[in-house]
Amino acid sequence: MGSDSSYTVLLPVDRESNRADRAAAAVTNLPGDHGEVTAVVLHVVEPFQGTDEGGMVETEDLYESGEFPDSVDAAVDALEDAGITTERRQVEGDPAETILSVAQELDADNIVMSGRKRSPAGKVLFGSTVQSVLLSADRPVTTVLDE
Repeated sequence: MGSDSSYTVLLPVDRESNRADRAAAAVTNLPGDHGEVTAVVLHVVEPFQGTDEGGMVETEDLYESGEFPDSVDAAVDALEDAGITTERRQVEGDPAETILSVAQELDADNIVMSGRKRSPAGKVLFGSTVQSVLLSADRPVTTVLDE
C-alpha cells in the first residue's frame, strides 16, 4: 500500500452478477485493512449504433444515464458490507482500453477482474478483455476464474 496507506482497486464488471460477486469477493480477501481500501466499480458500455423500426438507435438510447446494471449493485453491496469504500463509474468505450485508461487515471494499485475457464482440457484461456488487460496493464491485475 502507498505511503498514505490508501489502496485503490479498480473492479471492472460486465452484466454477469456471478462474475461481479466473485471479483468483489477477491477484493474483500485482499490483505490489509478494508477501511484503507477504495474500490471503483466500473461498468464499460460498448458503443452501439443500429436501427429499429423507429430509426437510428445509439448507446445512450439503450442506457439511462446514471443507471447501473444489477451486477454493479451486487458488487457494491458486497464491498460495502465488508467495510470497503466504493465508487461507481460507467464509461462508454472499448472495454480493455477503457479499463486501462481508468486504471491509469485513478493510479489504481490493482485491477481485479473475473474471467472464464474456456477449455475442457483445463487450459485456461481468458476472455479477450481480461487477456488484453493482463497483457497491457502497467500495474498488478488479479484475476478470478469461473469454476
